Formats: sequence, C-alpha cells, structure tokens
Amino acid sequence: MQPNPDLVRAIAHRYAANLRLCLPIRRTSLQLARAVHGNIITYGFQPRAHILNRLIDVYCKSSELSYARQLFDEISEPDKVARTTMVSGYCASRDIALARLVFEETPLSMRDTVMYNAMITGFSHNNDGYSAVNLFCKMKQEGFKPDNFTFASVLAGLALVAEEEKHCVQFHAAALKCGAGYVTSVLNALVSVYSKCGSSSLSTSSSLLRSARKVFDEIPEKDERSWTTMITGYVKNGCFDLGKELLEGMDENMKLVAYNAMISGYVHHGLYQEALEMVRRMVSSGIELDEFTYPSVLRACATAGLLQLGKQVHAYVLRREDFSFHLDNSLVSLYYKCGKFDEARAIFDKMPAKDLVSWNALLSGYVSSGHIGEAKLLFNEMKEKNILTWMIMISALAENGFGEEGLKLFSCMRKEGFEPCDYAFSGAIKSCAVLGAYCNGQQFHAQLVKIGFDSSVSAGNALITMYAKCGVVDEARQVFLTMPCLDSVSWNALIAALGQHGHGAEAVDVYEEMLKEGIRPDRITLLTVLTACSHAGLVEQGRKYFDSMEAVYGIPPGADHYARLIDLLCRSGRFSEAENVIKSLPFEPTAQIWEALLSGCRVYGNMELGIIAAEKLFDLIPEHDGTYMLLSNMYSATGQWDEAARVRTLMRHRGVKKEVACSWIEVETQVHTFLVDDTSHPEADAVYNYLQKLGKEMKRLGYVPDTSFVLHDVEYDCHKEDMLATHSEKIAVAFGLMKLPPGTSIRIFKNLRTCGDCHNFFMFLSRVVQRDIILRDRKRFHHFRNGECSCGNFW
Repeated sequence: MQPNPDLVRAIAHRYAANLRLCLPIRRTSLQLARAVHGNIITYGFQPRAHILNRLIDVYCKSSELSYARQLFDEISEPDKVARTTMVSGYCASRDIALARLVFEETPLSMRDTVMYNAMITGFSHNNDGYSAVNLFCKMKQEGFKPDNFTFASVLAGLALVAEEEKHCVQFHAAALKCGAGYVTSVLNALVSVYSKCGSSSLSTSSSLLRSARKVFDEIPEKDERSWTTMITGYVKNGCFDLGKELLEGMDENMKLVAYNAMISGYVHHGLYQEALEMVRRMVSSGIELDEFTYPSVLRACATAGLLQLGKQVHAYVLRREDFSFHLDNSLVSLYYKCGKFDEARAIFDKMPAKDLVSWNALLSGYVSSGHIGEAKLLFNEMKEKNILTWMIMISALAENGFGEEGLKLFSCMRKEGFEPCDYAFSGAIKSCAVLGAYCNGQQFHAQLVKIGFDSSVSAGNALITMYAKCGVVDEARQVFLTMPCLDSVSWNALIAALGQHGHGAEAVDVYEEMLKEGIRPDRITLLTVLTACSHAGLVEQGRKYFDSMEAVYGIPPGADHYARLIDLLCRSGRFSEAENVIKSLPFEPTAQIWEALLSGCRVYGNMELGIIAAEKLFDLIPEHDGTYMLLSNMYSATGQWDEAARVRTLMRHRGVKKEVACSWIEVETQVHTFLVDDTSHPEADAVYNYLQKLGKEMKRLGYVPDTSFVLHDVEYDCHKEDMLATHSEKIAVAFGLMKLPPGTSIRIFKNLRTCGDCHNFFMFLSRVVQRDIILRDRKRFHHFRNGECSCGNFW
C-alpha cells in the first residue's frame, strides 16, 4: 500500500518546522535535533534531502561531527549542500584533512562558489595561507567566479603569507576586476593584508601602510571592523601616534574594540606603561573594560612585574560576577611571572572549572620559569592531554638540556595515539640537538618530508639548529636555503650556526643580507652576530653592530650584549677598553660580564684583572664551579700551585662541586659516553692501546704534550703526560676512529670547554688519520682538518 502523499508531506513539514527551531544554535538545539532524528528512525520515515541536510547542519554547528558524518555516509548521493555543510563543519572544528577529503571527493560538476568559499575560509581560519591562495587560483582556473565572500576569505589567507607589496597589489586588482573591490568586507580585508605585509617587511613598511590607509579612506561605508582593522595595522607596525589619531575620529559607541586593539598592541611591543595609560583614558571616557581588556591589562602587569597593580585588577575582577572563569588563566600567568608560584597554584586549584587551557597555562608557567621538576609532576598529574600539552613538555625538556627525556616523551606521545604536529617535531629535533644525535635528527627530517611538514618554519628552524649543533653546518645552511618561508628566528639560527663553527665573516655576510631583505633585527639577532664577531676576532665590526643597537634599531643593550662586547675585546687582548666599558655600564655589572672578563684573562694570563673578576663572581654566584676552576687553572698555568690549592680548598669549604668532564660520541645511533681516566667502557683497554699508538705517530710529526694544562703539582713530566692522555675527548675520538668507517667524519661532544693540549692533539691527529674531526665543547665548535682548526686557535 502506497503512503498517503498528503500525510507524508505533512509529516515532512512538521520535521522541517522543528528543525528550523534549532537554528540559530542555542542550548536546546542539539537535544531537539536528536529527538527529530530519533523520531525519523523510529517510524521509518524516508526524509528528503532538505531535512537530512538541515540535520547535518545542526549537528555540525553543535560540534557533533561524528553524528553528522554518520548521517552523511548513509546518503547514497549527497548533494552539494550536504557536502558543503560537511566541509564547513570540519573546517570549523579545525579538522582540515577531513574537510579537504570531502571537498576533493566532490565531483567538479557538483561544486560551486559557496563550496570553494567554505574550503578557502577553512584554510585561512586554520592559518594555512598558502593552501587558501592556491585553492583560489585553482578555483579560477576551473571556471568558477569568485564573489565577495571568496575575496574576503582568500585575503585573510593572503595576510598570513604575503611577503611583497606586489602580492597585495595583484589581489587588489583581481578584486576590482571582479566587482568586489568596493564591498566593505573585502576592503577591510585588503586593509588587513597591506598592514600585515608591512609589518613583516622593514624596507616597504611605510609604503604598504600608506596603501592600507588609502584603501581605508576609500571605504564608502566604514563599519567598526574598518576602523579597528586600520588601527590594528598601525599598532602592529609600531605607528601608535597614527593609531591614536584615528581612534579620536571614531564614534564613541565603536571605540571599545579599537581601545582593546591599542592596549594589546602596546603590550605586544613591550610598552606596558603606555598600555596602562590607554586603559586610564578608556575608563575616563566612560567606556567600561570588558573580558578582552582585562587579559591585556593582566599581561602588561605580569610581563612588567607590576604585581601590586595586578593584585588590584584581581580584586576588581573578584567583585564582578559577570566574568567567566577564563580570566583565571591570565591571573595564573600574572602570579607565576611575578615569581609567586604558590599564589598561582592556589588560583589554579580553586578554579571552579579547569579546562585544558588552564592546565596548559600552569604547565607553561612552570616551564618558562625553569621549574622543570614541578612541570614534570604537573604533566603526570594531568588526566587529559592534548597535542599542545605534549608539545610544551617535549620542548621544555629539550630546551633545558634533558634531550634523552624529550625523545622518550615524543615516543610516548605517539604510543598514546597523538599524531605529532610540526611543533612537536621541533621539540624532538631540539632534543637531538642537545644530545648531538645526528642520525636521529636525520630520521626526523625524513619523517617531516614524508608527512609534508618540511615547509614548516618552526620545524625548519629546529633543523638548522640541530644540524649546526651536530657539527654539520653545511646541512644547516642547506635547510635554510630550501625553506619556503623564513622568519627572524631562521636568520638568527643560521647566523648562530656559522658563528659557532668559526665562520664569523660568513655570519656577518648573512646578517648584512638579512638587513637587505628588510628583516629588522631583534635582541637575539644582535646577540648572535656579536657572538660570531667574538669567535672570529672581528672587533671593529662587532663594535659597529653593538653601537647600532640603540642608535639605529632602538634596542637598548642588555647585560648579555655587554658581556659579548667585553668577550670580544678581551679575546683580542684589549683589556683597557673592556674595563672602560664596564665602568660606563648603565647598571651594576652582572655575573655574565665578569665571566666574560675572567675568560679573557685566562687566555692572556692577565692575573691581576682575573683575580678582580673572580672575586666579583665569588660574591655574585659563590656556588658556580666555573669561577673556581678558571682561577685555579690560571694559577696552575703559571706554576702558582699554592694559590691554586687555596682556591680549590675554598671551593671545598663552600661545598661547591666541580662538574665532571664528560665526552660522548654517536656510533650507529647509540651514544657512548666517556669520563676522564674512564675504564668502565667494555672496550676501554683496546681504546687506550690505540691511543698510545696514535700518540707515537703524532710525536713523530712534532706533537708535544702541553703539560701546563695539568692542573695539579706533579713532579715528573711523564706523569703529567699520562694525565693529559686520558682526557675524555681523547678517549671518545679514539673510540670513534676505531668504530666508524674510513673517511667518515668524527663528531665528539663535550660538556666543558676543551683544554689547549687537547686542541693541539686534535690538530695533529687530523693530519695523522686524514679525517675531519669535529669537536663541540661548551663554548663553540672546532673543525679539525689536515692539521688546522676552523677557530684559527682563537677560542
């Protein structure tokens, strides 16, 4: 019996009416949609496409993607509305891979501009600007005409990747040609593109900002977004006066978001007092602070160390009852950044509802302040983790020297079913850098290429550092040259790599090239180029770059920059200039600065100045073993054994223990570690026999052990030579020569600075064995080849 058509139509109308009540999405929408869906299944009703599409839409907008996908898969021939809805739903949930899969499985004949818009919007919202731009170009090639929404979406993606003014101009022209160049939403997006491209390009910043302002002025009907986008553009480019001027011309009822943009911009640029002054102006204008203002205010207080003001804001927030708990995360950051960890933990423990953001915020707090032990405990305490949690912890372990633990955690993350993102890979690659695990690092590089993460800036930067710290500077340079997108960290990493490996002149050339590319140097850039100049003895260039910090870039030198300058001067024996720099410091000399001076005094045997530096260090960091060892070594080198013994006695009296010298080498992905006089290795006897054989061959070439580096008063030279022969790096290199195939480079890593005799030993050894030997000590890399070292004996 055929069902009554009128009855079927009536039932369908009732279902459709109920589903219309679900939109827009509210608290009861999902419950009602499920009830309708259940009723359809119970009575065996066969709904038409429009009802199924509406159900899929409600499920997608309610973040119930599994229900939506199940229903979608049950449709034998999903139409383009269902497909577009699924694409939008996956994009909104940041599952771009599944969105792309649905899109690509849709026949070209079923696609339309709306579906392309959904996919382009998904790419843009998920920070994949390249894919958004590429799909836009493909859309035009396939004959689909972009509309206003297309341009607004693709311009948002372009803003993420545009590097040159011509990119902005080309899309601006395309929008005008298609008739979308006079629509407010598209013009707003163009203002954003010009502004963001300007903030990434030092050389064309002013020109791009002028273009952004020209577009802004041509908007026929400016909305709130128009004003705030232009103000944000000024703020991101550091043009705060122009931003304030524009703010004054806005209607009062539109100023709240603009004020928030100004305040956030000041905080981002480290101008905390200006940010707080803007808050005062905002309040005096009768504009009430909202949930977007307070996080910026708290961040300003946290970063500037304004604990008391932060507490006042905290008290005010407590009196308000209309704020959601997410502000607690900002309060946690305030207290831990001001060193009040107990208070931060107390706020965290009292939070009425802790989400992953809360847990990750506290974990980040422990990590950023160096409390790795507490971070490990908190990480283990977390019942739920996301990829960000693992990423924070893996990177923390790597950056604090726990490379082996970092690699183990990365492996554990995979076993837990988490697919690593490019940032997680970056943490694992940093762990390889810490360990000098070249083979493991290569394997991660291959995995990145296979998965498609090789274009990631963060992964590329980690690879540059990893290859550099594993002694393969050529591969570090190659990674840099093949990266599709570079940021200041990329340039910094390459400059640091070249400087560490003794290529100071080349590091300076890269820095100059960076400036020509319009990349503004930051504090880290200048620190790395000063270090490169120091290692290469480029005194005049180093001084020029130091002087340019404040004069050209408005960056006041910090204690670390002054320490590099003093190190640069002392390495060249210019102690009077170094003393003048210390006397003219705008602050009290820090331990870093005295350490740089003491290190230079060791190289030149300047006992008088070295003793002054050591005494200052004893006051500032009495627990640091390096000071005692450097001073003791200086006394030993000049035969002042009583004074050397006195320093060592003082060290024991204060309970300071010397860090044990340790060297290691990677052979077939296994790391072999050696200490001084080490006999614990299973092949120790064979290694010592081989060392003796090598020593005889080297002496025939003129090698003479430098017994001045024996740090104890030993009567006979033969005993002194025996003590030198068992230094950990010599044992490690002998093991490597025994185990690695002929012609293979030998890479040795040491936790302390190598001594002068070992350095001389390695130069002769490279001639005897005709192999490249690379030694990484605490300070830098030494590349030994055919009797010479890349440092030019300047270390």
